[in-house]
Amino acid sequence: MGSWQEGYDEDISNINSLHAKYFLAITCKGIKMAWTEDRIEKLRKLWDDGLSASQIAKELGEGVTRNAVIGKAHRLGLKSRPSPVKTDGEKKKAAPKKVAKRSDKKLVSLLDLTDRMCKWPHGHPGDDDFHFCGKASEPGMPYCAGHCAEAYQAQPPRRDRRQAPRQPIM
Repeated sequence: MGSWQEGYDEDISNINSLHAKYFLAITCKGIKMAWTEDRIEKLRKLWDDGLSASQIAKELGEGVTRNAVIGKAHRLGLKSRPSPVKTDGEKKKAAPKKVAKRSDKKLVSLLDLTDRMCKWPHGHPGDDDFHFCGKASEPGMPYCAGHCAEAYQAQPPRRDRRQAPRQPIM
């Protein structure tokens, strides 16, 4: 017997697939875990009690992993349970941001904008109350003074951008 077969009880000399032999070598060397009737019965009971696969693996112990529990439950045909991870349909929608509506001023739509109006968007384009700031824009800029300050933030010069003086070539 080769070294990869050490500790394995069954005769596996008839296995021709190199992949299967490698798999057996990896899974059977070191940790030996067998699905006995008692373990399978305990798995069924814990599964029906609603424990997670990780919790069942801890209960069974001795080299049983979460993935081993999931695989065995699948092969046994145990009823599947809803995933604890939320799907897109189950995610709670974020509360829409409330836009302060000015009762004295009409909301500025894209069609209302001129080149002298602030084009800062408010809200999401798909929402009914989506609009633009509409205040007078700074000359040559698309936004009002307040939104220009938010959009264009000056960065201090970086030391590593300055070029070091070149050494003369001799």
